Amino acid sequence: MPAATIARVLVDSSLPQLDRLLDYRIPAHLDGVEPGVRVSVPLRSANRVAQGFVVELAQQQDFPGPLSDLEAVVSPIPVLRPEVWRLARAVADRAAGSANDVLRLAIPPRQVRVEKAWLAGAPQAPVPLEPAPIPGYAEGVLEGMLDAGARVALGVQPGVLQLPSGAWVGRWSLTLATAAARVWAGGRSAILVVPDYRDQDQVAQALASVLPAEAVARWDSRQPNADRYRALLRAGAGPLVVLGTRSAVYAPAEHLGLIAIWNDGDPLLTEPLTPYVHARDAALIRQEQQGGALVFAAHTRTTEVERLVEVGYLQFLRPLKGPRPRVLPTANTIGDDALASQARIPSIAWRAATEALATGPVLVQVARPGFAPGLRCADCGHAARCRRCGGPLRQRRQGASPSCTWCGAIEGAWRCTNCSGAKLRPAGIGAQRTADELGRAFPRTRVIVSDGERPLTEVDERPALVIATRGAEPLAAGGYRAVLLLDGERMVARESLRVGEDVLRWWSDAAALAADDGTVVVVGVGGALANAVASWSQADYARSELADRRGLRFPPSVRTATLQGAPDAVDEALKRLPDGTEQLGVTQSEGRARAIIRFDYAHGTAVAEAVRSEIIRQATTRRKPVPGAPRRGRQPLPLRARFDDPEPFDE
Repeated sequence: MPAATIARVLVDSSLPQLDRLLDYRIPAHLDGVEPGVRVSVPLRSANRVAQGFVVELAQQQDFPGPLSDLEAVVSPIPVLRPEVWRLARAVADRAAGSANDVLRLAIPPRQVRVEKAWLAGAPQAPVPLEPAPIPGYAEGVLEGMLDAGARVALGVQPGVLQLPSGAWVGRWSLTLATAAARVWAGGRSAILVVPDYRDQDQVAQALASVLPAEAVARWDSRQPNADRYRALLRAGAGPLVVLGTRSAVYAPAEHLGLIAIWNDGDPLLTEPLTPYVHARDAALIRQEQQGGALVFAAHTRTTEVERLVEVGYLQFLRPLKGPRPRVLPTANTIGDDALASQARIPSIAWRAATEALATGPVLVQVARPGFAPGLRCADCGHAARCRRCGGPLRQRRQGASPSCTWCGAIEGAWRCTNCSGAKLRPAGIGAQRTADELGRAFPRTRVIVSDGERPLTEVDERPALVIATRGAEPLAAGGYRAVLLLDGERMVARESLRVGEDVLRWWSDAAALAADDGTVVVVGVGGALANAVASWSQADYARSELADRRGLRFPPSVRTATLQGAPDAVDEALKRLPDGTEQLGVTQSEGRARAIIRFDYAHGTAVAEAVRSEIIRQATTRRKPVPGAPRRGRQPLPLRARFDDPEPFDE
């Protein structure tokens, strides 16, 4: 077979019109050109040299005109693996985005020293391992699903357990770790994706108890680039367990045996940069392409996963019955006592906390950080706003000067814009104020605060009141003896399509930190949400929620997208949408327009192709420089799109 003379290259560019493979001639003197390597190439239209990745080699060019030569091979290591390229292309196409935007998440910047050390070192042979049974399920059932490459919505047992090392972790983390160990022992790779570093640390400790250190690679944005690049090279060299946050779903893994995502309802798993793809959707695409098992595990169930269960795409596996927290919704116990219904911490919660503090720590979950999450004028009640940006003011701790929650400016000499008053009163109760009040109520008890500014990962087993904002709850050795879930009425009052799902997830994750004989008190909120956590039947809530969304044609029963740009650009794009696309309206603000569209899943490919074509068309026709006009630097794209955008339904 003749040697390849043509390299098809994906150029690293943000221009949508360059989101395709370009043909370049391979000079006879240039060695090391193979799929996946970094190369530098000339761009004749811009009269400059750019970098890119060789995706394919060929003997015959597709482009009919003369070809430019490759400039150089930047690195001899093929860092763009074929499976990652296929995934990036499919993910970008589904979201009308560019493959380059996905690859920036998958491939960290090149590190020359790491490359040299990698090329000089010899790869380590895997250590034989006899996998342990996966705890919490009927013998052999989950193991059989993993071996068969099943797609599973996995229920997990709540609670905490102690590892042989003495560390305490959530039971769910050992479930994922032993599942990954089984896959790795069979000679295949596993990818474990979690929302944040707190979850990652728990799974890392669980993995250390079942796997050798050389079998695990961490992958997250907190790592230095050198460590991320080293993990990239390791992941492409053989079976490995990759543990990381949302971008880990794009890690190289040629022989993929498992992708597992923990808590897919957490918004941290949604990529905030274009093309804005949720790790759950990327995992679904990757499993379709490569096979292997796919697991979505959580204490609750999102409506997205519920839809996949109902259509038969995912199998549901419930855990064995085990210890479960005793949950008491106060709304079901206070009867007609008006004062008890208005109390932030009713008597039943006080009693539970008092009794629990005799033997160990008590968790108190609150809605907001700081001392006063909101401030109002003491004279007229007008909301206090920042003079610089108009954002709401808050007080981080008692006696502190008010500060803006948006821009951080300190308002030392605040005046009310409504009545010119100079006195402020708190509106709402934050974690610090709750800690101060409970500290006075329990004078001989330790009070610990954990929030976004002072995050804690764990506390010991000694009695303490642990005041934590939602999502910042530390793990307690042996589990919390009681958990008080406060401010539920404030949480459910948030304007969001997902508010019910979010609150149930916050409550369930906090309740799962209780000891096996612990008590959980849900304060102030009853109804379906409280009943779901009390009976530990979160899947039933998701089923009911999805049924309501289906009747209203709200996501995830249908797909949605937002188109943003100049008003005429959005209008042109709307005219080119295929049949089956429903327009929900167009809004305009400050010279920009936004249109919301929705469509059935069956029309998703056609809609994405049409939107992508329009983005490229407008980028090439509207951004051409006017002859004789001065260059004004890089201009924004006339049209942008975000598929499966939750924002329009949170307003």
